[in-house]
Amino acid sequence: MHGADNTLSRQAWQRVFRVTGLLTAIAIVLSIVITNVIMETFSQGINVQGLIVSIVTPAMLGGPSIGFIIFRQEQLRIVNERLRKLATYDWLTDCLNRGAFTTDVSAALNAANAPCALLVIDVDHFKAINDNHGHDRGDDALRLIASTLRETAGPDLPIGRLGGEEFGIFLPRAKAGETARLAEKLRLAVGRLAVATDGNICPLSISIGGATMHGPTDFRTLYRMADACLYQAKSAGRDRVALIDAA
Repeated sequence: MHGADNTLSRQAWQRVFRVTGLLTAIAIVLSIVITNVIMETFSQGINVQGLIVSIVTPAMLGGPSIGFIIFRQEQLRIVNERLRKLATYDWLTDCLNRGAFTTDVSAALNAANAPCALLVIDVDHFKAINDNHGHDRGDDALRLIASTLRETAGPDLPIGRLGGEEFGIFLPRAKAGETARLAEKLRLAVGRLAVATDGNICPLSISIGGATMHGPTDFRTLYRMADACLYQAKSAGRDRVALIDAA
């Protein structure tokens, strides 16, 4: 969240005007009803001037007050949404942070009634990118890779930045062969990427380790298995996939 910019979007302003208008209309109706009751009780009839006052007063005084309250509520909603996002998403890549990803995957594993898979993805030679070209280029690489992972995996699979240059993708219903196909698709997609560094082009690649479980498990166990496969992929030369399918 940058600074204290609580500017309302067009949609938020529409919500402010809509709610303000509705509540002001309700206030006017109530004012008219109450005024009529008072007039009929004490004045033996309805006074036109009194009716005008009962309409103008809530419109002139209540409308702005209600509008201000709704406006402040919208600002508070925006701030709360930004705080929630800061607590849930990684600021650099816009992926789930490790805590949120772990929580979501753990909940999905507890409710799972089908095979589940976890892919652990590591950016190859990332330290060299930072050391040779600077951390700004490293950040560019992470953002580019994260965006490509999201586009390739699709909107239904949770993606998290697990730390540094490591990402995770969870498949809550891993059908036969789906994990391997997705892992290879991700590897090829990132392999087509590159970042510009001082007039040169730095190609990017990833190594992927994955584990599929067919029975009850927890995040720690699934991650440990996928991470062991990732180590195999990196040891075998990087830019490759290593998977395990465990019963």
